[in-house]
Amino acid sequence: MDRLLWLSHAASTLFMVGVIAVIQGVHYPLFARVGAASFPTYAVEHARRITWVVGGPMLVELATAVWLVFRPLPPGVPAWMAWAGLVAVLAIWGSTFFLQVPKHEALRGGFDPEAHRRLVSSNWLRTVLWSLRGVWVLYLLARAIGREC
Repeated sequence: MDRLLWLSHAASTLFMVGVIAVIQGVHYPLFARVGAASFPTYAVEHARRITWVVGGPMLVELATAVWLVFRPLPPGVPAWMAWAGLVAVLAIWGSTFFLQVPKHEALRGGFDPEAHRRLVSSNWLRTVLWSLRGVWVLYLLARAIGREC
């Protein structure tokens, strides 16, 4: 069971690292190119579709980050690392709901250059946190695998 949970945690985090990189580097910047007439429909459809892509992995990542706090970590890995990972996940969720979702809601009514600029700039927080979590989870996974080999 522990192996499955470790792998689920790593897979969900690394999946989200890839998603956030594409969102930040490609998807959000291209919002400005959709066109004013089509943008409200596009914004609603984006929100609907992206929820299906990220909802499951984000929930798995959160649940397994909580689990890691209460499980023994690999030898040489201090407990604060599990807590730091959970804090990072909670910060990502907080950023999502308090920074990015309101910008998406503002954009549902039509393209607003200022809301778009704030969406792209605020999303750097999630991009950096998920990238750091990717490194962190690979380190923990390497330690966990090293313990078993």
